[in-house]
Amino acid sequence: MKKLILITALLASPLFAQTKEKIEVPYVAFPIKMGKGFDAVQANCLMCHSFGYIINQGRQSKAFWRGKIDKMITHFKAPIGEEAAKSVTEYLYKHYGNGKLK
Repeated sequence: MKKLILITALLASPLFAQTKEKIEVPYVAFPIKMGKGFDAVQANCLMCHSFGYIINQGRQSKAFWRGKIDKMITHFKAPIGEEAAKSVTEYLYKHYGNGKLK
């Protein structure tokens, strides 16, 4: 019983942590490049995650971007049609691609 009380107290102790300083979360602006296909990205990608997710992937090949879109459709059941998938792929490859197809 003493162990249970000790464990409970240790787990609950962070709930009582306080600070008198004002804590401010920094704002990180992600540079979004506008262009043909951005409307498809906005309608199909940004409804689930931020643009930072896309930028944090780094510059990738066209096959990589298409693979990511296919993964979202297959595994996460994203309601993206084939035309929108092509448009998103082209946009991502043009603005965030590395120049390689594979």
